[in-house]
Amino acid sequence: MVIKGSFYSAETPDEIQYGRQRLVVIDQAGYIKAIIAPQEADYQTIWQQAARSDSLLELRADQILLPGFIDLHIHAPQWPNAGLALDQPLAEWLNIYTFPLEAKYQDAHWARQVYRDLVKELLAQGTTTALYFGGVDNTGNFELAKACCHYQQRGFIGKVAMDNPEQTPANYRDANSAAALQGTEDFIKFIADLNHQAAVQLTPVITPRFVPSCTAETLAGLGKLAQKYALPIQSHCSESDWEDNYALEHFQKRDAAVLDQFGLLTQRSVMAHGTLLNDTDYQLFIQRQAALAHCPISNVYFGNAVLPVTHILHQPIKVGLGTDISGGYSPSIYQNIRQALISSRQLHDGVDGHLAPSQRGTGSSVLTAANGFYLATVGGARSLQLPTGQIKVGQLADLQIVHQNWTSTAQLTPQQIFEKLIYQTDKNNIDQVLVQGIIVKG
Repeated sequence: MVIKGSFYSAETPDEIQYGRQRLVVIDQAGYIKAIIAPQEADYQTIWQQAARSDSLLELRADQILLPGFIDLHIHAPQWPNAGLALDQPLAEWLNIYTFPLEAKYQDAHWARQVYRDLVKELLAQGTTTALYFGGVDNTGNFELAKACCHYQQRGFIGKVAMDNPEQTPANYRDANSAAALQGTEDFIKFIADLNHQAAVQLTPVITPRFVPSCTAETLAGLGKLAQKYALPIQSHCSESDWEDNYALEHFQKRDAAVLDQFGLLTQRSVMAHGTLLNDTDYQLFIQRQAALAHCPISNVYFGNAVLPVTHILHQPIKVGLGTDISGGYSPSIYQNIRQALISSRQLHDGVDGHLAPSQRGTGSSVLTAANGFYLATVGGARSLQLPTGQIKVGQLADLQIVHQNWTSTAQLTPQQIFEKLIYQTDKNNIDQVLVQGIIVKG
């Protein structure tokens, strides 16, 4: 396939590349083989050859090519609850709404219906790669993997382990540590078999829900499985005052240090939220080359603080964006970029009007639209160690084609168009989505 049109792609957290009327050549394996500018000698030849062979996708004047987005934190079973009970305290939200819903995924028919709807919705939102928490029961997890395979989304999926009877409900937890570990290994083997027929490969992920939900035996066993199979790891880390204090009270260590103790903080780890991480924790993340999933909408409700993303971007810590369905109400990464920018502004300015201006806010630098776009693309790709997230030779052709939803009364610069795209694009403006060169929407 050859795509003819203009594109934006993040080079660094602050630098966005604009390619005007390029030919983006995609090979049969789904990688970007070449990017050809109009002034290059073979531009006309390749354009005409693609048109004659019916392999040309030519963008309209109001359309732009962007990398597909990467969502680093989704609780797939919670999709039916998105937008519900966000005014409840975390403990009530979990025990009254979340755990009872997740327990329903022992029903394969229910799981199939929900997960097919979720995967289709995420693709329609421009999310080409998703890092999913599944549930405790593998019946539902198998259906989630099959939905990703069916709709050709790049899925990273974890069977959730939670066996601590003091912190999990009796009707929704692993029977014991052995069951949690065996279920995890069974799911790893299921994905290996499913990948024989998958056009876009899936990846199993080691997934302790969070430190409070697991016994020490299970945490240790999961660390060993991650090492045995060389797999990614996902969990929550210092998301809330409650989670932070639990680690201190029960292990006399901070949350990140507990995860590290059990071999769960590695260069392939993606830890969600991190709103209460301190400088010692950041140094541990740097040493282990672990990544953070920033979930700005969810953090407003349950994070108890604002993650200082600009501070993190100036350190060698991998960081991307997550929707955290259903702690986050929206499946749109665009919405989460915008909330990240809003939260950053509030962190900078402060929110308590009773304080003097000199005492209000942190004064830290604020996130820009370019920063948010980087997090949604390159940041997520680096967190998952994937060759995608950029429109660049050698990268997987995970792409979205969007159209402008505004009427221009004046000529806009490429920078102005980019900013309006970030702030105004929604699902209705996403015309086509490609994963590994395969058109999966439009």
